[in-house]
Amino acid sequence: MTPLSSAHTRVILAGIMMLGFAPVTAMAEQNRLELLGAYRYAYQESMGLADAKKFACAEAIRLSVDSSPFFLDATAHIADPPFLRDLAQKIVSGSLKDVQIVEQSDKGRTVFCRTSGYLDQEEARAVIVSEVARGAAGEPPGVDQNRALKILSAQDGKGNTVVVVYKALKRLDWLSTAYDGSLRETADVMIEYYNEQGIPIGADRHPARLKPDGTEVMNPGEISSRTFNKPPGTKSYRVWVVK
Repeated sequence: MTPLSSAHTRVILAGIMMLGFAPVTAMAEQNRLELLGAYRYAYQESMGLADAKKFACAEAIRLSVDSSPFFLDATAHIADPPFLRDLAQKIVSGSLKDVQIVEQSDKGRTVFCRTSGYLDQEEARAVIVSEVARGAAGEPPGVDQNRALKILSAQDGKGNTVVVVYKALKRLDWLSTAYDGSLRETADVMIEYYNEQGIPIGADRHPARLKPDGTEVMNPGEISSRTFNKPPGTKSYRVWVVK
């Protein structure tokens, strides 16, 4: 067998290193989401042009997060505009990278700014989960609740659907946790459908014990959602939990 030269050895090692790092690099790139923002602002004389430009760009950056499909989807269950604004700003401060001013102009007392940046989606998602779990959203009273579940909201979704967002108040594991009585009923999201005359035309239920992927039990404070399909003829519905 002919021994490898040092040059050949370096080439082979470099190839191995490239193979090892390629998947990591691909995953990192896949996690980066480009966000574009734009904001036009008519400022008062007392503000000054420099401050107006600075404000317009700051708003463009915030709106690039606030209006992005990623942020809208991740915060669909939150109905608190001040909290959402603060949350978007937190993400801008910590998870938005490589921010640049793409375009900036002024005409009269109107300034315009266009920006771009790259969002670290995993980091931003962790911020959202953390802030919601801390109760910083000023959680609304909710639709209904019992000792195990709280229905945070129920609203029409895309198509002929209803999206229900709920929160676990206890660990929803009646198989291994000794609660008084069974949680099998209280851990279900219930929905009834009514026609134009208010007559029930159908019902459905969702066992909320497990997380959406179906592998782990929901813990106290965790939030999830379920999409229900309305039966034909539905004019209204009621979402509730067993008391």
